[in-house]
Amino acid sequence: MQKLGLARDIDLALHLPLRYEDETRITPIAELADGDTAQVQGEIRDCRVEHSRTRRHLVARVRDATGELVLRWLNFYPSQQKQLAAGRLVRVRGEVRGGFLGLEIVHPALKVVEPGAPLPRSLTPVYPSTATLPQAYLRKAVDSALARASLEEILPPAALPPGLPSLREALLWLHHPTPETSFATLEDRSHPAWQRLKYEELLAQQLSQARAQAERALLQAPPLRATGPNHLRGRLAAVLPFTLTAAQQRVVAEIERDLALDKPMHRLLQGDVGSGKTVVAALAAATAISAGWQCALMAPTEILAEQHFRKLVGWLEPLGVRIAWLTGSRKGKGRREMLALVASGEAALVVGTHAVIQDDVHFARLGLAVVDEQHRFGVEQRLALRAKLGAHAEDGANLGATSSAGPPPAAPRGLEPHLLMMTATPIPRTLAMTYYADLDVSSLDELPPGRTPIVTKLFADDKRDQVIARIRAEVAHGDAGGDAGAVGSGSASGSASTPGRQVYWVCPLVDESEHVDLQNATATHAELSAALPGTMVGLLHGRMPAAEKAAVMSLFTGGQMRVLVATTVIEVGVDVPAASLMVIEHAERFGLAQLHQLRGRVGRGAAASVCVLLFSGPLSPTAKDRLRAMAETNDGFEIARRDLEIRGPGEFMGARQSGDALLRFADLATDNALLDRAREVAAWLPREHPALAAQHVARWLGSRQDYLKA
Repeated sequence: MQKLGLARDIDLALHLPLRYEDETRITPIAELADGDTAQVQGEIRDCRVEHSRTRRHLVARVRDATGELVLRWLNFYPSQQKQLAAGRLVRVRGEVRGGFLGLEIVHPALKVVEPGAPLPRSLTPVYPSTATLPQAYLRKAVDSALARASLEEILPPAALPPGLPSLREALLWLHHPTPETSFATLEDRSHPAWQRLKYEELLAQQLSQARAQAERALLQAPPLRATGPNHLRGRLAAVLPFTLTAAQQRVVAEIERDLALDKPMHRLLQGDVGSGKTVVAALAAATAISAGWQCALMAPTEILAEQHFRKLVGWLEPLGVRIAWLTGSRKGKGRREMLALVASGEAALVVGTHAVIQDDVHFARLGLAVVDEQHRFGVEQRLALRAKLGAHAEDGANLGATSSAGPPPAAPRGLEPHLLMMTATPIPRTLAMTYYADLDVSSLDELPPGRTPIVTKLFADDKRDQVIARIRAEVAHGDAGGDAGAVGSGSASGSASTPGRQVYWVCPLVDESEHVDLQNATATHAELSAALPGTMVGLLHGRMPAAEKAAVMSLFTGGQMRVLVATTVIEVGVDVPAASLMVIEHAERFGLAQLHQLRGRVGRGAAASVCVLLFSGPLSPTAKDRLRAMAETNDGFEIARRDLEIRGPGEFMGARQSGDALLRFADLATDNALLDRAREVAAWLPREHPALAAQHVARWLGSRQDYLKA
């Protein structure tokens, strides 16, 4: 029950059926036809175990006044045979099939009854369940909860759309529809009963978002302003080797306005792959450090965290900023040294993975936290980060810049750091207004100049040899330019030589325990190594030790390695400008957002870039839609819109993003009118009826309200 989130009576009352079975009528056996789903009542004539060449079957015959029917179980227990003693009166229900001995039902639902036992007066609900929770138990639990739950009207009449039933009426109809109700009517989400549930759910969600925003408005944060004639923020902007795009300048200004306030920033920065989010984060970090506070940047993988680390070191260390590096693979003395730098405040910037939120990490004056690819972290991890941020502040310190006489004073208790979340998976506007209603959203909707458009091509798997021939030509291109090893530092800016073009080949890895997938990556690596003699071909997957992964990535970013066979560990953040060809094997197995993220690893330099999607048929309609979208557009916002169309909002957000799906009944694609009404009411209900608004949120969300804080 806990696994299903059924902790309270109201949780059970809102646990709606998946489907219904009609047990309100008995069909005479003589009227059954092949393919019918029906319920019959009769007397067990005999029951025996029959043996075939491969297995045992339990076979019983049941008869009524009109005929006889065979019941068959392919898997059974000895107790079932005792239950089917000759002469017993039973009701059985299931799909009727034509068999060798006549009509039969395989694995019927069966109930022993007394003569004259009444039939149910409503359709029988079938609830979402787990393997160990029987339907009979769940039905009793739901019925008991419906009797006990407080289902009185909480909302004032002015808050309700006209013409809808009460919550109690809507739930009773959905749990126990009358026999005359058609299955089509029950599935019609425009029915008033469904509309009542959807509206209440949307209103609870909007109220909780508004409350989270109001609570955050009461919190205090350090005002972070880059002041003085020679502050770090200005010096960083002056030495950047490129000019910010208009979109980057706009977003930097939005963030700096937030940081200057004494209320905690809670901003989502969304931008397509390659739109330049890292430099925006670096400028925000420089503003925090200029004001005498620390900044933490957390990324979901060591590869992405290291990518950020290298860029930030290159930009900030020459300006005198000490940067700490914290990941799960860093142990022993090196980790202890980093922890000391963080705790003393000497490390003004801390970059790492989830290791940043471990118990032994203590910040001196954390003023800004940046979470990259925030949707890749579980909700609990993001909540832990927020708890960590203010956990180690001490009393009695004054705000101000770092003292030259020693480490900075600790932050005063009660302050919350500012929070900047970043994602390269753009959120469609409707979702942003609903799931992120309490967030300020900034969008980088412009790519830096010099980025070449990526051409996406679809190939069936039988064209694999042609793809390998294209790789051979790609890595040969530019070999005359010089020694690739000359750019071993990972930065081509100071090198006179030009490495040849580079190639990614991505193999699917749905789960790291799936050895078949790892063997696939390994076999592909061997195949390409044999097909490309004289070319260094690397292999990268999640099970490799961190040091080995780092060595492979160093060779690839340095240009010595021309081809990298990898799983999706390279999905985000890897920046290799010479990579101009991406091959994604079994592309039909990837989600649309993931395909777009992978494609974004190429097209980061001046060379014309191609993404090849290799697929194996037959393709499902959903897979066809995904691949078609990839071939038709490179626009991440359009990709996100189509992904929402294909998957729907619940799956688009996913449990990892929202804890539990915050909307179970409403559909943002079709319920815009209800959502607009919920927004209107959420604007005045907490002010005019604060107790009722709080009751409504508690009824619908319970403990899931905490997820909104993440």
